[in-house]
Amino acid sequence: MGESHPLLTFFMAAADGCFPPVDGQVTVLPPLPGGLECSVAFTGHAVVATAMTGQAVRTQGPDGFGASLSPDFLRHLAGPKGWIGVTDATLTARGTGGPPRLAELTDADDHSRVRHARELRTNVKVYGDERGLVTLAAGLAGRRELSIELHNVRDGSQGHGRSLLADALSLVPEADPVFAAVSPGNARSLRAFLACGFTPIGSEVLLRPERG
Repeated sequence: MGESHPLLTFFMAAADGCFPPVDGQVTVLPPLPGGLECSVAFTGHAVVATAMTGQAVRTQGPDGFGASLSPDFLRHLAGPKGWIGVTDATLTARGTGGPPRLAELTDADDHSRVRHARELRTNVKVYGDERGLVTLAAGLAGRRELSIELHNVRDGSQGHGRSLLADALSLVPEADPVFAAVSPGNARSLRAFLACGFTPIGSEVLLRPERG
């Protein structure tokens, strides 16, 4: 998904605090590259990127007040056997720039976090140290996307998540927006992102349809 997509305009505007109108409506955009589609919810407005027509999308009655992420609507989008990802909170922050505080890794190709990133994103780069690893990539709609994973969380992260995130922001040019998709149920991770200056702007689900 390295190509720019019309959805990117919505993300970049939201990073600047400019959101779609709170009108309960659904904006329908073309599908994402690589056979992927998505449903993104902002406050009072939804954006769906799909190969389906606007009329076919609206058959299931989605709206901008939560119904665009309902299980029935997502299955309608994906088709009977299509893949539906998890519902993530969409977060954004600004890069801090300066000298990079993490080294790029070249031996992490088999790590599950890296494999997952390469399944859904392009231009994936991996960084890290003894605390964990970070991926930076062109993600949903071509936005710059960051994810992290600690090596050991059994005894608590001991602040490693927040410190790793803070260092990861040095990999992004100062003031440039960066995005992250975090499961709301992963409360420890969500708290770390919020503590490092990430702001919620919406929620999202990725899909790989199989409509027959």
